[in-house]
Amino acid sequence: MRLDNDRTTARRVRKTIFFILVTLTTVAFFGLIGPFLLTCFWAAVLAVIFYNVYRRLRIWLRGRDSIAAGLTTLLVVLFVIVPFGLLTLALVNQAISLYGQIEAGSFNTSVVFDYIDTSLPDLANALSDFGVSTADLRQRFNTAVGQGGQFVANWAIGFGSSLLNTIIQFTLVIYLLYFFLVDGRAIERALVRTIPMGDVRERTLFRRFAQVARATLKGTLIVAFVQGAIGGILFAVLGIPAALLWGVAMMLLALLPVGGSAIVWVPAAIIMFIQGNVTSGIIIVVVGSLIIGLVDNLLRPLLVGRDTQMPDYVVLISTLGGIAMFGLSGFVIGPTVAALFITVWQMMGQDYGGNRERV
Repeated sequence: MRLDNDRTTARRVRKTIFFILVTLTTVAFFGLIGPFLLTCFWAAVLAVIFYNVYRRLRIWLRGRDSIAAGLTTLLVVLFVIVPFGLLTLALVNQAISLYGQIEAGSFNTSVVFDYIDTSLPDLANALSDFGVSTADLRQRFNTAVGQGGQFVANWAIGFGSSLLNTIIQFTLVIYLLYFFLVDGRAIERALVRTIPMGDVRERTLFRRFAQVARATLKGTLIVAFVQGAIGGILFAVLGIPAALLWGVAMMLLALLPVGGSAIVWVPAAIIMFIQGNVTSGIIIVVVGSLIIGLVDNLLRPLLVGRDTQMPDYVVLISTLGGIAMFGLSGFVIGPTVAALFITVWQMMGQDYGGNRERV
């Protein structure tokens, strides 16, 4: 009996030591690649999005995995990475130009407050009842514009100083994308075999990750890009300064389920009306409400469908939280984490929710 207890104790000690070793090496490994986790994430997302392209090329090339993965990676570089890089460079140039115009005083911000004083005296009186004058608003607005211009300049300078790091990150994304395409299924099978959660649960989580990542990029990003492109072209045609910058701002805001690109074009239309450019204001309102609005109402359900299977408020909260924590990458990470959270708790309910005693 004592010998059996000693053997049991020895097995427990060996298992404990082994699990401690597994934990320590796992933590050390993820700490080691910590600076590149977002790079790995984007490579995985691109691999999920373009896997069907890789699969069709593989069939066309009669099972030549390496060539199919290489061609798929080349397509991603030509149609995703290169356009994004060119757009970023143009955006930096326009941001620097906008800052120069702000510093030179090219923007006449007084016209809005002069209009309130002369044409909207009731509004001016209502503001004064709350202890706020148009002069105070004018000063605060000018300060905000100056700070915004300084932010734009600092962002442009920061981008230039981190250009080498950006190039390295993009190179790693391309490199990892190739191997994720070639070895993706093998990696998935290895994780399913290793993680002690049950094959059905693990495959459900992998499938959910692919669904949300694909829906977010395929739907949200395409819709945001179309809305930003329409808004940027509209502003350029109307002669509004920094049209590309405002177009990108509309694209980024269009990632949000609420408000979207209207946060930019509605104030622009109001300013046009105040400045007396009635025709330009009407054009912005018509294009913004009809064309840009229809893009959101028609394309988003068509491209996204019900793949996310989440309420709009969950998508909004998770998107904002993701952006706040991870920056621009958060618009994909946030909804993905929320979807996995909901899926895990649904599994919990299916496995354990029915076992509770009724009172």
